[in-house]
Amino acid sequence: MPLTDLGHDELVGYRPVSTAPHDFDAFWQRTLDDARSQGGAVKAERVTDRFRLRTVEVDDLRFPGWNGEPVAAWLLRPRGAEGQLPVVVTYIGYSGGRGLPTDHLFWSAAGYAQLVVDSRGQGHDTPDRNQGDGTQWAEGFMTRGIDSPENYYYRRLMTDCARAVDAVAELPGLDARRVVVAGGSQGGGLALAAAGLLGDRVAAVMPDVPFLCHFRRAVQITGEGPYPEIAKYLRWHSRHRVEPTFATLDYFDGVHFAQRATAPALFSVGLMDPICPASTVYAAFNHYAGDDRTMTVWPFADHGGGCGSNPPVQLDWLAERGLAPEQ
Repeated sequence: MPLTDLGHDELVGYRPVSTAPHDFDAFWQRTLDDARSQGGAVKAERVTDRFRLRTVEVDDLRFPGWNGEPVAAWLLRPRGAEGQLPVVVTYIGYSGGRGLPTDHLFWSAAGYAQLVVDSRGQGHDTPDRNQGDGTQWAEGFMTRGIDSPENYYYRRLMTDCARAVDAVAELPGLDARRVVVAGGSQGGGLALAAAGLLGDRVAAVMPDVPFLCHFRRAVQITGEGPYPEIAKYLRWHSRHRVEPTFATLDYFDGVHFAQRATAPALFSVGLMDPICPASTVYAAFNHYAGDDRTMTVWPFADHGGGCGSNPPVQLDWLAERGLAPEQ
């Protein structure tokens, strides 16, 4: 992988023509309306003692997601915290789930509440019961139901992510006016989706090395990670499935969600990333509708981005925007 897939000047100005479907907004409004009409309540069980944690309170949550199906999440809060806490809703990278609460102690240590959302079918605690009526030709999730937008896997997962923000309003001690959506790789793409779908209900978005952006270019130039699942599928269906496949993916592209998102945004990119090439990240960034957008560039980073150097950048950035916990 070269230092960048495009030169610096090209990356900074890289803004491909939008291919958003004409009914993009109507499709997603119908999708969320259908999910919300299923009803269901958030259920929480205090499990702190199970993990022998002394400074953090942990709740094991289930909230209604796609089709009203229960989605697992961890809610972590500083023990003894008073008042309404800002909350970081965290989405997970590809092939991972919510894991254990001991995997997610950073934000509560900094005084925030954190809602860690399981990824249906990828984690252990949220099955993808309705796997779609379409083809899953390759391994992984990228082609599950790819025959149509209605059946595609990411319709269900992105709905879960939006409903996670809905769930915040039902949880005591959380400030629904200060919801930050965040994640790395797939989690970054899901954070962009939530920001684009939920408008001013999201106070800030922090997508790190986001996946699920600028699908057509990503599939054409990326040799590692999940994008080759789509290339492999199209290799065997190239005569009749190429354009219909990208027409489906257009409903789930982070570029198109970015065009609808206005919350302050802190992106990050690794210029030597072989999984989410820099141009695909900049495609979303340069289409982002909000005026307050910042890109943290890690020139020699791969898909790990800034690794441990990135969270302090995020803390400072949130504090500058009045989204730090009260002292």
